[in-house]
Amino acid sequence: MIGIRVATAEDGPALSAIDTATWTSDTSPAPYEPDAPFFGDRVRPEDVLVAVLDGRVAGYLTLRQAIPVPAHAHVLSVEGLAVDPAASRRGVGRRLVEEGRRVAVERGARKVTLRVLAPNDAARRLYESCGFVVEGVLHGEFVLDGVEVDDVLMAWRPQVRSD
Repeated sequence: MIGIRVATAEDGPALSAIDTATWTSDTSPAPYEPDAPFFGDRVRPEDVLVAVLDGRVAGYLTLRQAIPVPAHAHVLSVEGLAVDPAASRRGVGRRLVEEGRRVAVERGARKVTLRVLAPNDAARRLYESCGFVVEGVLHGEFVLDGVEVDDVLMAWRPQVRSD
């Protein structure tokens, strides 16, 4: 069974290890910094959901307000998702995205956004299967390994019930 919880500062090394195991230029345009701590000014433990499988940290999803202004408070952004390769194909990524959506609604979000590199087909399929739709494409947004790469903007909106 996959458990999901909010991260603690003690999770930092395990989350950094997952980043080390998963980082490629197909998954992130940011340069990889192997010695940088996982938590810092941009990422706080309370912004991270951690998946636990067989008693071990198996993945994470970072969810936060990307644009910290009141007019944008209704939107939360998935700022990172990674699954330990040893736990891949076991539903960890899906559970993290599903729980991220639930937590976003609990926090009052009316929209959840994310950006994913166009070549990252596996992530795009996961997000689409979880209800995210493409809202736009930033063509040639990054140059990675000498090639222009598109950045795909996706979003999910919870169903609004009218009784």
